[in-house]
Amino acid sequence: MALRLIGTTSDEGDCPTLYEIEGTDEILVQGERETDPEHLVQLRDVKPSETFVRVPRGLLTRYAPKTTAPELQPFTSISGLFSDFRHTAWRLETRRGYASDRRSPKWARWQAGEAIVGEPSAWLENIAEQTAAGKRFERVRLVDDPLTEGQQFLLASAPGNVTAGEDIRNLTREQAEHLRLPNYDFWLFDSKILARFAFDDNDITLGVYVTEDPADVLAACQARDAARHHAVPTQEFARRVASTV
Repeated sequence: MALRLIGTTSDEGDCPTLYEIEGTDEILVQGERETDPEHLVQLRDVKPSETFVRVPRGLLTRYAPKTTAPELQPFTSISGLFSDFRHTAWRLETRRGYASDRRSPKWARWQAGEAIVGEPSAWLENIAEQTAAGKRFERVRLVDDPLTEGQQFLLASAPGNVTAGEDIRNLTREQAEHLRLPNYDFWLFDSKILARFAFDDNDITLGVYVTEDPADVLAACQARDAARHHAVPTQEFARRVASTV
């Protein structure tokens, strides 16, 4: 089962840290093992397989979930949020490719060298409508060096989204790891509702976990602020890529 980083109070990224064990309602705690004999003798009902770690209270007050683990929902369950949000819809993209892109009719045309920007779509129409109303559509995409094929496709199609009103930026994976950003995709609506994606090994979207848990939302807001600050706008990033070809 995969682990999802929830949060850490360590600046160097060693410990202590909280993780969610995906597919369960359990939390994995990383910290210094308890070795004080006076403490160990006071522990009760200890199984041979159990151990104990120390973590600061601040880690739990900041990041420990306050609600039960959300259930996986189809992506269509959040479709209404893309028009009903009040001020900001923000996306973090972390994968090296998406099955939905590879299945798109634009994929083959792009591989054939055709331009793929400027084509009308319901998605772009909605972006234009929401941004015209003063709302913000934003996303940060993690990119590798060199760019994967999927990342090249997204960079080629990004100008159409930007023209419609979406702010798309790019951040290297190395920077993201240094910033301790999450290693999963999510949408964050109005700094209040978090929709975290689940994918299979073939980059197919399985659904989303939707939550308003304060700890999860806070972690997403912190990731957004760090990513947005360091990421490079699409036009500037495209120029950098072109200069290295």
